[in-house]
Amino acid sequence: MKIVVTDACIFIDVMKLNLTAKFFGLALDIHTTADIINELYPEQKQILEGYRSTTKLTVHVLSGEEQLALMQQEYPKALTPEDLSVIFIAQKLGDATVLSSDKPLRKYAKKLSIEYHGMLWILDQLIAQGLLPKPEAAAQLNAWINSNLIYRDNAEMKAEVDKRLKAWSK
Repeated sequence: MKIVVTDACIFIDVMKLNLTAKFFGLALDIHTTADIINELYPEQKQILEGYRSTTKLTVHVLSGEEQLALMQQEYPKALTPEDLSVIFIAQKLGDATVLSSDKPLRKYAKKLSIEYHGMLWILDQLIAQGLLPKPEAAAQLNAWINSNLIYRDNAEMKAEVDKRLKAWSK
């Protein structure tokens, strides 16, 4: 089973699209950090706590020693301590993939040769694993892209979205 370490923006987007149960139904070993959980609203934390209690979500708490070591490393200024906690756990787990839509985090994962994916990959996986029909995935993709100005105005992202919308409407 693929190990993934998820940041806050993925949880937020999955919840916003009402895909939480389907996301946790994927054949993934889903991890995050307490730092990421603490970025979320109380109601979002409560939802995730339900998955944590059923062992669908593993939440890592970095020790003071680990946090200190993390802060002493050189890293891009655009990364937050929460972002760094995701990278740290991905590295600690070994063959883990980072799930994030955050460009600085994805760029840093790439620099460290850590596999990374975002919402498009998650939607692809939901379809591939039979958890989301293509027409519903297309509707969710439209809702997601229309609610995110950053992605809607990005030419590369628009091309990826258009490619999927075309494939999923057949």
